Amino acid sequence: MSVKKAFFRRLLEFLGAGIGAVIAAFAIEEFLVPCTILDGGVVGVGIMVNHLTAIPLGILTVVLNIPFLLIGARKMGKMFILKACWSMLIFSVFLEIFKPMVSATSDYLLAVSFGGVILGVGVGLVIRFGGCLDGTETVAILLNKKFKFPVGQTVLIFNILIFAAAGFMFGLDRAMYSLLTYFITSKVLDIIESGTEQTKAAMIITNDAKEISEKIYQNLGRTVTIMQGEGLVSGKKVILYCVLTRFEIHELKDIIKTIDSSAFIAVSDVSEIIGNHVKKKGRLHVEEPPEVQPGTAGETEDISIQKQ
Repeated sequence: MSVKKAFFRRLLEFLGAGIGAVIAAFAIEEFLVPCTILDGGVVGVGIMVNHLTAIPLGILTVVLNIPFLLIGARKMGKMFILKACWSMLIFSVFLEIFKPMVSATSDYLLAVSFGGVILGVGVGLVIRFGGCLDGTETVAILLNKKFKFPVGQTVLIFNILIFAAAGFMFGLDRAMYSLLTYFITSKVLDIIESGTEQTKAAMIITNDAKEISEKIYQNLGRTVTIMQGEGLVSGKKVILYCVLTRFEIHELKDIIKTIDSSAFIAVSDVSEIIGNHVKKKGRLHVEEPPEVQPGTAGETEDISIQKQ
């Protein structure tokens, strides 16, 4: 990929993430906040703190996200953190811009329905273009990498605690409205982001298997299975297989495009994972895949990617 194309692609990604952040800020300030309906994650905490202290929600969003970004800075990759900071900054600025405007509705059911849908569209666009609005997602991904806790369930548990606190502060009905908004947002987010599951499986056909595998391990902390295959027309090929979260798909695409722009990538949903892959400490070592013997087309062999 040429430098010019790479620049414009990155520019479009930041633009798309910024547009998503603006849409999400509009949903928060024009639908949810006026009806005291909480979003999940850091924004939900910010709304509660804003109610108690009158500190602007835009400032609270930035300040409360900083610890989560610092935690994930070394593990999530520089580009992910850069896009997350950009998205959060745009989101915070437009929260303050939309704040003086007249709210779209005072009807709770309309606020939940339309606010949840619009928020899902905004957050979905941010994630689709590689950004992030909620620092709790980065912590959830890190917990998934280290302890295999499902990202979706971790975020859900965190949000349930926030909604429970909202129930004590604003009443049980607000907590239920907030929980309903969360589920609507999640469903719309899945549609926009093009995936209904938190866990994805990626199959990559490439001629640069070793370099891509090492980069995936270094940037995402995900191990890769290397298999040998043979195309009907293209001949012998190396196939990489790895399982990761939906938040890492964009980073995976970036890694592959920078190394082998002609690689073939197939991403699919994973409904269930059985068994654990324990990663050893030490230096990463990637063995070269063995040669495929005549008459063995279609057979696969699991080549170890291990740390010694």
